[in-house]
Amino acid sequence: MKKAVVPVRSGDTVKVHQKIVEGGKERIQIFEGLVIKQSRRGSLTQTFTVRRIASGIGVEKTYLIHSPNVLKVEVVRRSKVRRNYLSYMRNLTGKSARLSGVDFDKDAVNAIHDEQAEAEEAKIHEQQLETHDADAEERAKEEAADEAKAQAALAKHEEKATEAPKA
Repeated sequence: MKKAVVPVRSGDTVKVHQKIVEGGKERIQIFEGLVIKQSRRGSLTQTFTVRRIASGIGVEKTYLIHSPNVLKVEVVRRSKVRRNYLSYMRNLTGKSARLSGVDFDKDAVNAIHDEQAEAEEAKIHEQQLETHDADAEERAKEEAADEAKAQAALAKHEEKATEAPKA
């Protein structure tokens, strides 16, 4: 169990930072949407379901809040709702899907510091920078080789052009 987690409620708009492993690479993907359901509050298996509209299609993801793959949860906006399960939001689109906002102290709610998660996020970020630098060096070498080939081809072409008028 994580030592401290952000208190997420139904009706909150949240950003979930999730660690994704593809092959040998790790990256962080951010999923932002409305929390439509929360279950088993205070338990090791506490979950919350986040919904968003992506390319005109509703996408819902359910996260375990104590999962090691969930690095960080940020509450972006808090809305006034009177239910725990906002299933009616699935049928609403556009302006009718708006919820009335509630003032809250964003800094106080999101001020949860999990050293382990922050270290994991920093490590993934450093790995991405290293691979980016290595790729940039490799691209620079390839461009230099291509430039050298182009210069050699131009020199050869100029030699042939100077020899042709003599003949």
